[in-house]
Formats: sequence, structure tokens, C-alpha cells
Amino acid sequence: MTEISRLPGPVMDLWEWQYEGKCREADPTLFFHPEGERGAARRRRAEAAKQICATCPVLNECREHSLAVREPYGVWGGLSEEERSEMLSRRVRRAG
Repeated sequence: MTEISRLPGPVMDLWEWQYEGKCREADPTLFFHPEGERGAARRRRAEAAKQICATCPVLNECREHSLAVREPYGVWGGLSEEERSEMLSRRVRRAG
């Protein structure tokens, strides 16, 4: 579950970037894996989502949001769940 205490308040300026996301024009099932999806099928789906992210004008905002709130599921800002987890672990190691 997303840690909601880390979410910013309901100020439109903080969330408006989401209206510019390329994912709004895409099939949402590309960004979140179905129950039990594994292996090559999961990698292909995630890579298709990342291709959309690669052309997104708000990629950095999306990525930073997903890291700040520790988004547990899906492809956000061109990063998979595993990639976000690794980035957060590296940040903790550097800070420690």
C-alpha cells in the first residue's frame, strides 16, 4: 500500500503535472501487472510501458513522485517496482 503520509497536500500545482502524462493516452494495463504475471510476459509488458514513459514530458516529475511516496506497484517514471526499490536502497546506502 502507498504510504499516504508522504503524499503532498491537495494543492493543484503539486499534482497538475499528471495531466501531461503520456500514460493518460495509453492502456493502463501496460503499467500494472496482472495477478501472477511472471518472467518474459512481465518484462515485455513493463518494457512497453517504459517506451511510453521514454517520450513523456513529465517523466522526471512522475519518477520523483513515485520514489517520494514509495509507490509499490507498476511502472512509474520509466521505472519498474524492482528498479524503484533498488534506487531507494542506493539512496539509503549513500545517506547512511
